[in-house]
Amino acid sequence: MTTASTSASPKPLAGWRVLVPRGGPWGDSVAADLRSKGASPIVAPMINFAPTADAPALEGALERLAAGEFDWMTVTSATTVDVLSAQRAVVPPSTRVAAVGETTAAALAAAGYKVDLVPSEDNSARGLLAEWEAATQGVVPLRVLTLRSEIAKPLLTEGLRRIGHEVESVVAYRTIGVPVPENVVSDVRDGLVQAILVTSGSVAQQVQQQLGPVPESTLVAAIGPQTARDARDLGLRVDVIAEERTAPSLIDAVVAAAASRTPS
Repeated sequence: MTTASTSASPKPLAGWRVLVPRGGPWGDSVAADLRSKGASPIVAPMINFAPTADAPALEGALERLAAGEFDWMTVTSATTVDVLSAQRAVVPPSTRVAAVGETTAAALAAAGYKVDLVPSEDNSARGLLAEWEAATQGVVPLRVLTLRSEIAKPLLTEGLRRIGHEVESVVAYRTIGVPVPENVVSDVRDGLVQAILVTSGSVAQQVQQQLGPVPESTLVAAIGPQTARDARDLGLRVDVIAEERTAPSLIDAVVAAAASRTPS
């Protein structure tokens, strides 16, 4: 009599320790997904968000928004949606809303705000600009409120002004660095962390400042092309880029890289 083998195939990230640079619900969700694939996630928030240094400018812009003074509002991050909710911002029916990507659009919908435009392919300010004229039927000028982080590049604002729109750009929040625990710093330095997730340019900046130079053996995974460009501009090596700007796609990129590093 023969006995069939019942041993299961190892999970794709078995033995991998993966640094997750954001906490909260996002970090918890990513950590759970990583565990389901066999990884040991290290949740170590590297950035946090603080109120804008110019609160009167933000409050004034939101008052004008509620009064219907803008044709469009652009929102470039889920954190901006948190600010809108905290300020109890009112978006009148006459104002259309553009979200830079699916994650931001989902946050807007969850907060009760409508979304009129999301880039169909390139979820970035560049992608939004590329599809803007078709969505607005070439109407110029439009009155546009752009809400952004203090450190965000003014790509969207400058692009909209370049094609003739009247743009008011307002800082909705500040991004600040958070020191990671010393044991995480030493583990990365000693090559004991197999992958680091990089989810934004601000995260890339903190990874480079706090953990760089990252060992060659550690996989650096960026959530999208723009994040990868920002990281490389900061001197941070990027090994893989997610096909979509989503957490599941980012993890898939790590899984694919892990498979290529494992001898068959």
